[in-house]
Amino acid sequence: MKRFFQHPAGGCAISLGLALALFLAVGDTGLGRQDKLPKIDKAAHKNYAETLNDKVKFEMVAVPGGTYLMGSPANEPGRSADEGPQHPVTVRPFWMGKLEVTWDEYDLYWRKHPGAAPPTTPADKAADAVTRPTPPYADETFGHGRDGFPVLCITHHAAMQYCAWLSAKTGKTYRLPTEAEWEWACRAGTTTPYSYGSDPEKLGEYAWIEKNSDDTAHKVGQKKPNPWGLYDMHGGVAEWCIDLYQKDYYAKFPTDKPALWPVLIPGAVRFPHVARGGSWIDPPEKCRSAARRHSEKDWLRRDPQRPQSIWWLTEAEFVGFRLVRPVEEQENLKTLRSKVTRESP
Repeated sequence: MKRFFQHPAGGCAISLGLALALFLAVGDTGLGRQDKLPKIDKAAHKNYAETLNDKVKFEMVAVPGGTYLMGSPANEPGRSADEGPQHPVTVRPFWMGKLEVTWDEYDLYWRKHPGAAPPTTPADKAADAVTRPTPPYADETFGHGRDGFPVLCITHHAAMQYCAWLSAKTGKTYRLPTEAEWEWACRAGTTTPYSYGSDPEKLGEYAWIEKNSDDTAHKVGQKKPNPWGLYDMHGGVAEWCIDLYQKDYYAKFPTDKPALWPVLIPGAVRFPHVARGGSWIDPPEKCRSAARRHSEKDWLRRDPQRPQSIWWLTEAEFVGFRLVRPVEEQENLKTLRSKVTRESP
């Protein structure tokens, strides 16, 4: 089984903790080799809620591992060339956010709270040390709503930094999904264009899209979930993945054996990164399980600052994100921390 952990030249733009976790998960350190993967405690791999304070919490859904055909068949209506060729991929178990990340959660990370007590616990101190966004150029919600609404119009970098902050605050390994993890979770065991079947006319039951959104974002979790209990995987806001986007990336994969944990780690470049799932501005074909989208420089077009913001977008009110927490990376990070503690003078 072949691993794909490709890293373009130019350095890594992800946090050290995330880089270590990913490296340990798929690298050749011994911890990540297929024959030495940590055993999964199936009883512990179950849905749970993460509480951030007395008002804000979010739910994580246990997603099983497995092998599937990533991409779309050549005859799928609405298909783009970058969705093929289909190729077998194996992903390991992880947790995924039941809902897209909302402003309720994100505001705890980036907003200043005058008069707030300084952090006292090691976790809160570590979280407080994570770099936070500069003030936005305009209303960050763009009038789409705040409480219960998905975060939108933030950069890939901003989403990655939120994951670093959340990981420090909770002691758990949260990050963006890889493109392969995202599609596996969206499909939820199905092989049809959508997680419920093939009829685009039924998509409105599961998603906010161009036809039913009234040209605005909506609160998360208002539509039907997919078979694994994940909401708004189609439509809503498009969701950032870790991966750098390459149009012909799928052509690099074998079609006769599964690739393990494929991910194209981003370098120092700002564009293009992958966003999945379609959004409230899109027609059904853009919201299929296999549909791919990538960021563009035009998403910053109205930003008058020089250099332009690395945190906020001005033309992408349809882009947000969702969290994952991979089982192996969590266990590998525990092993690493234990090793560092034992070997420290």
